[in-house]
Amino acid sequence: MPAAIRLYVRYVDRFNRRIGRIVMYLIFVMIGVLLYASLSRTLFDRPLIWGVEVSQFLMVAYFLLGGAYSMQLDDHVRMDLFYTRLSPRAKAMSDVLTMLLLLVFLATLLAGGISSTSYAIKYGETNYSSWAPPLAPIKIIMTLGVALMLAQCLSTLFKDIAVLRGHPLEQTEGEKDGREGKERKDGEGDR
Repeated sequence: MPAAIRLYVRYVDRFNRRIGRIVMYLIFVMIGVLLYASLSRTLFDRPLIWGVEVSQFLMVAYFLLGGAYSMQLDDHVRMDLFYTRLSPRAKAMSDVLTMLLLLVFLATLLAGGISSTSYAIKYGETNYSSWAPPLAPIKIIMTLGVALMLAQCLSTLFKDIAVLRGHPLEQTEGEKDGREGKERKDGEGDR
């Protein structure tokens, strides 16, 4: 593979790994918000009008910003009834076809996200609730998450093409961590 592609793969993987490792802690923030909202309602009879929406926004950020990291570690849910029986080359071919379809989907999603975000910024769009928070911040996060996923999808596509060509790219640090853990899990299941 050309040096530019290797550089792209290295930097995208490194960036998404860092973002993913930071974003994974949002789950604890979300739990804290929900716990606070629950305690406020039950113990002090002071329900929060913002608690559920903030936790929903945090979940969206957690899900979308962590998606690229999950893809990098190959931790997405997949139907592997046949996939696990394929050779590494056949898996790479299957992944290339899947990534091409995913690229089209993510590009369409990104275009819609950019349009929706610019509308929210231009017109000061707010949510239809009693709290009525502005939607621009969460739409920016959503669009950024889709962009990171698109970049990681392209990185994965390059790695799969390299496998098909017989010259696999080196695994990044994050992939090594994820795949070693999976191999241990897979090996434990065979016993």
